[in-house]
Amino acid sequence: MTKVFSDIIQFRGNHYDFGYMQGERLKNSPILPNRKKQWKSRWRHYLFEESEVQQAFARFAPSIWEELHGLADALSMDMEHAIREFGGYYYEYGRSGCSIFTDSDYMIRNYDNAPESYEGRYILYEPTDDGYAVIGPSMQITGRTDGLNEKGLAMGYNFVNRKKSDDGFVCNMIGRIVLETCANVEEAVSLMKEIPHRHSFSYVLLDQTGASVIAEVSPREVSIRNANVCTNHFEELIGENRYRMDDSLRRQELMEGQQKNIADPYTAYRMLNDTDQGIFSKKYGAWAGTLHTAAYLPKEMKAWIALGGDRQPLIFDFSKWLNGDKLHATKIKGSLDSTNPFINI
Repeated sequence: MTKVFSDIIQFRGNHYDFGYMQGERLKNSPILPNRKKQWKSRWRHYLFEESEVQQAFARFAPSIWEELHGLADALSMDMEHAIREFGGYYYEYGRSGCSIFTDSDYMIRNYDNAPESYEGRYILYEPTDDGYAVIGPSMQITGRTDGLNEKGLAMGYNFVNRKKSDDGFVCNMIGRIVLETCANVEEAVSLMKEIPHRHSFSYVLLDQTGASVIAEVSPREVSIRNANVCTNHFEELIGENRYRMDDSLRRQELMEGQQKNIADPYTAYRMLNDTDQGIFSKKYGAWAGTLHTAAYLPKEMKAWIALGGDRQPLIFDFSKWLNGDKLHATKIKGSLDSTNPFINI
């Protein structure tokens, strides 16, 4: 077992200052050097026009563009380099798993990927310039793997396919933009239909009214369906699916079969986090091991998270934080049945 941790980062302020603060922290972190070793020279081939990226941010998330400037200034990077590192636009994404189970009151989510892809950063950010406050784990520094915003909108995504990709934002940046700019499922669906998508993903959305949908998204099409179980294949945009879907179908069937026994958020959480239930994955070498199990309860405005399996969740009362309380915890600790740690180690 390898011990892992996520740093809990809290910030209230404008986006530029938020970016600058993160850049200052990254100077003394192994995250960027480790990621550079992981991607080696491939990042130089991620081609884009800076003006095109700027125009995309200007339309969908202008404040996050200011955050990129703050990161660039703190790290003495030019904007081209900062966009490659943090922009979440036209960036490759590895294979991954992921499973999501929802009810009208909660969303439970296993984030499955390789440990060396995981930054170990859990962010609570309240903008003072523009956008909603969000709680959730980061990806590519500026993006979010899943999360909950101050309006009670929860979001999580599942990988489907990166073949036949196109110019556009990647999943983690789309997740961040959804959470920071949308108040409910209806607004999030509208955004999904407008924003350019790099790869094919399912985005699961739940808001405080209990409304929940799965947005099946590819660079070519968006389809919205109602369901409470989501893994790594499309039900409607079937032409976008990968050839091999065996494990995705297996996890879907397991959750559908067990849902009659789910009485509350905790039993749903245990279904995904317990390693003997068949949904938690230890396939870390195949970019498909469960790194965190998260739960979001929009009506209670609470977020749960655990790193690794068979663990009790750490529970955050987001409403108290929004009212000015500061968290005293600084790290989320866990362990993985893997030889590789997160890239923050």
